[in-house]
Amino acid sequence: MPRHIVCLTFDHDHVSGLIARGMTSPTAISRGEYDIVVIPRLVALMNRYGIKATFFTPGHTIDSTPAAVTPYVEAGHELAHHGWTHRLPVTLSRDEEEEEIVRGNESIKRISGRPARGYRSPAWDLSPHSIDLLLKHGIQYDSSLMGNDYDCYFARQGDVAELMKPLVRGRETALIEMPISWSLDDYPVFEYMRLPNGSVQQGLMNATSVLENFVDDFTYMTRVCDYGILTYTFHPHVIGRGHRMMMLERLIQRLIEGGAVFMTMEEAMQDWLARRQGVAKAAE
Repeated sequence: MPRHIVCLTFDHDHVSGLIARGMTSPTAISRGEYDIVVIPRLVALMNRYGIKATFFTPGHTIDSTPAAVTPYVEAGHELAHHGWTHRLPVTLSRDEEEEEIVRGNESIKRISGRPARGYRSPAWDLSPHSIDLLLKHGIQYDSSLMGNDYDCYFARQGDVAELMKPLVRGRETALIEMPISWSLDDYPVFEYMRLPNGSVQQGLMNATSVLENFVDDFTYMTRVCDYGILTYTFHPHVIGRGHRMMMLERLIQRLIEGGAVFMTMEEAMQDWLARRQGVAKAAE
């Protein structure tokens, strides 16, 4: 029987992503703090449709503004790891990256009572050390890579990528990869940014056009595979503007009409593992 799973995920960066970019003016900070207004609305929206989502939240967000995190923790949504600061792992030393993982998990455990099972890298850019460190600290799944669209896979460690030589693929690890895509992320299509280096991220696309893209990716999944998992990525301070919240609700409605089964990332991971084991047993 066909089964098409959707994971609604939210990167709750708050002000951490702005600070990591050196944007610390009162206006920049207020821009991140808008999520304090949005979080209760998101929780109410998810509750209205009986959906549990996954919030990837930096420890900096948790420790700076726990009142913004508590509503979705208390509502039973999954709290997952997104670093402590919003610095890219690829810019850190191994020790610095490990400190981010440890400190972030301490923040998560303080507010939720348990460490994270899942991780998403800030800006989706893992380092050569990331996978080993995540496994070392009990992370079961990652959501930072883009090697598939509707299927999970086991992340590799130790690829050798050199310009003038063929790619040498590393060893498969026990870390389950739940892939994502920039094309299913609200940030590049909606968020206008003037960055410190003088460049501009245009954003501000028409929400109805983006809605059609998001719906079509789900529809295509139902056409090409009997079983699939599709992950959408949102940011509270981005998706939270009125016309985009209405777009998000229309997306949910269209997905429900298409037969989507909504799960947290952890639930989808367990479902994928159970199906994989069932297929393996059936083949024996």
